[in-house]
Amino acid sequence: MAAEYLNPRTGETYALDVPRWCSPDRAPLLLTPQPGITRDGVDTSTRSLWRYRAALALSIAEPITLGEGCTPLVPRVLHGARVHVKCEWFMPTGSFKDRGASVMLSFLRAQGIDAVLEDSSGNGGAAISAYAAAGGLRATILAPASTSPAKTVQMRVHGAAVDLVPGTRQDTSDEAVRRSDSVFYASHNWHPFFLEGTKTLAYELWEDLGFCAPDNVIVPCGAGSNVLGCEIGFAELLRAGAIARMPRIFAAQPANCAPIADPGAPILPTLAEGTAIAQPIRRSEVLAALQSTAGRAVTSTEAEIADATFDLAKLGIYVEPTSAQVASVFAKLLASGTIGAHETTVLVLTGSGLKATPRMADLLELRSRPA
Repeated sequence: MAAEYLNPRTGETYALDVPRWCSPDRAPLLLTPQPGITRDGVDTSTRSLWRYRAALALSIAEPITLGEGCTPLVPRVLHGARVHVKCEWFMPTGSFKDRGASVMLSFLRAQGIDAVLEDSSGNGGAAISAYAAAGGLRATILAPASTSPAKTVQMRVHGAAVDLVPGTRQDTSDEAVRRSDSVFYASHNWHPFFLEGTKTLAYELWEDLGFCAPDNVIVPCGAGSNVLGCEIGFAELLRAGAIARMPRIFAAQPANCAPIADPGAPILPTLAEGTAIAQPIRRSEVLAALQSTAGRAVTSTEAEIADATFDLAKLGIYVEPTSAQVASVFAKLLASGTIGAHETTVLVLTGSGLKATPRMADLLELRSRPA
């Protein structure tokens, strides 16, 4: 059966021949469940996420690709237990968002879209800008006026038009929705094709581990695209008979901004700024994905996130605090007995420490001060 857009809240479906970023009533869309592939469906001649093209919802003859995917899976011992570290910052623009950008923009270009709008103050905007440039699309990125110029330089260098919007991050998102009548809104938070890209993380982990599923996957969670991508990908593999069971998926959130884990808590500034999403539009779908895999969302304090950043650095792994919080969650799940040291656990590290150099310098200075 051909893939269609799916409104998971109503069950309504829509054909893919008309580009959409949301349902008629402005609900976020998914795609109808796909059959998945077995190891025979992997194109081993391709060294990028496009080796899993047979699992994607549309056939794309000439994708927009910069070699994204095929990131290292590195074994380490952390908190006395063996763990596998998935280095997702080994991407062309330095973050996991290249997976979604490559697939989403490839699909949209195939549908006739030649100009896109995105709202982002960081990794999402960098990825959309780069892949739009690679694919010959025009890109406009909206960012809060308070955004550091260091975060928008990469977007501008790729040729994107960067418009700064007064007010909060939510004000920027609202402005993007308003402009969606005049330019296609290719949002990494809204568009289901973006999740088609992030689901390749599940396929890659399966192949990395000898075509087996891990027991546990711990991912940083803001809007939840990696949670949903992993659940979609592993569910497809289960459907295809390529794995015998789903891994448990755990979402790492900062206690200062945890609308998935603790929706009633106040929203405060956090070191893990990449997951500081106060109003994730797919909250109900993220919760359903966690529950269906017997996982859950787990929070970390600011001190725990800082400690986790240095714990990983001492293992040679230099990642931004947003990524490092998964190490704190791993420690908590081990200590509680929720996961065992003998289990195969993957920590998904989504962004390089180079993405947060000023913040890392501040942390280092605090550590060097006398107690």
